[in-house]
Amino acid sequence: MAPEDTGISPRRRLPSVDEALKAPEAAAALAKHGRTAMVDALRAAIAEFRAKGEGASAADAANAATMRLDKADRPRLRAVHNLTGTILHTNLGRALLAEAAIDAATAAMRSAVALEYDLSTGKRGERDDVVREILCKLTGAEDATVVNNNAAAVLLCLNAIGAGKETIVSRGELIEIGGAFRMPDIMARAGTNLVEIGTTNRTHAKDYAGAIGERTALLMKVHTSNYRIQGFVKEVSPREVAEIAHARGLPMLNDLGSGTLIDLDGYGLAHEPTVAEAVAEGADLVTFSGDKLLGGPQTGFIVGKKALIEQINRNPMKRALRVDKMRLAALEATLRLYLNPEKLAERLPTMRLIARPVAEIEAVAARIAGPIGQVLGARFAVAPIQCESQVGSGAMPLSVLKSAGVSIKGRPLDALAAALRELPVPVIGRLEDGALVLDCRCLEDEPAFLANFANLVLP
Repeated sequence: MAPEDTGISPRRRLPSVDEALKAPEAAAALAKHGRTAMVDALRAAIAEFRAKGEGASAADAANAATMRLDKADRPRLRAVHNLTGTILHTNLGRALLAEAAIDAATAAMRSAVALEYDLSTGKRGERDDVVREILCKLTGAEDATVVNNNAAAVLLCLNAIGAGKETIVSRGELIEIGGAFRMPDIMARAGTNLVEIGTTNRTHAKDYAGAIGERTALLMKVHTSNYRIQGFVKEVSPREVAEIAHARGLPMLNDLGSGTLIDLDGYGLAHEPTVAEAVAEGADLVTFSGDKLLGGPQTGFIVGKKALIEQINRNPMKRALRVDKMRLAALEATLRLYLNPEKLAERLPTMRLIARPVAEIEAVAARIAGPIGQVLGARFAVAPIQCESQVGSGAMPLSVLKSAGVSIKGRPLDALAAALRELPVPVIGRLEDGALVLDCRCLEDEPAFLANFANLVLP
């Protein structure tokens, strides 16, 4: 029997907010989000049904309001599956912390800690003491201090040593890092006057020596960590720059950028200058990052001569750039892992992912290709492939790591990539040669990934 035509427009067959609040489907949202938020969400949901000319039951309105609230309640800073093939992806938070670092940071969040308190004397201490001794041991430096990031480390050094004076740098080392952040801009903010020497591709020892004058405060080397100039090139080694500086009674600053505490040759990568090497070559100050090759939390290190570190620590800017107790706790735990280098690849995620065997990654790609294909259906061609990963975050731009992943071809790929970003745990891949590539180097929890992938809503 056909339903009776009541003559009521569909846009009028809508529940009141009070009716929807009483629906069983509203109970969970009320308990989680509260009455005020639920009322606002119901009004918005009912208004949307009305604008579309659609009818709805009290249950429909309650479910729609619950979806609104749950979506709004999702944190902006969300966990994602990094299948880009870039291990230290700047936009995805760079280094994953070791479990020891996570535990240490959690403990520091839960309780009071001896941050600036000397337990041996019962008097005020220095927060840098938490990591000073271990940094000196790992680098061979006389002293060390820690700030927010490497850009802050460079800024602080230049301001403390070179403000109102001149700093000499090779033109080929005036780098720009992510977000159009340029070394000349950092130097200007630090209050030091940049003296460019040499050309983009060639700088000689005589260029450094010839530029030194009465207003020179220091000589600076900058590691071009995010690019390389090849061909007809010439640069002066850090050791030689240090010798030129010392012959004139000047300090030499070596900005390593990413910085590494260990030789990466054993991980299948080209040699990268270590911090200990930079110190041994004569640099009076060395700056480097904590959240890149070192594999720790975002921090910037300054290690070097004790007198210069003390001068830097007296600078009022140091307080503005210092790190909090959580990061110091995570940093100390990360640095302690380096005291046992034989276990480093096992315990430090960055090194584990760099050293991950290709055969293991290929096996992951082969296992997940089938389930992905089942979810995507006949519209897309899915196959395991060989590909290449990179370290990322400006580290070792010419070094690639053999890897494996899953290639997805079909249309529309842009819409599919967007749908993957809408998953409960967004999946981030890369578009390459007409395919969406999911590089499996950083995929370690396959069951969680596949369970998440099953929620995909195809475009």
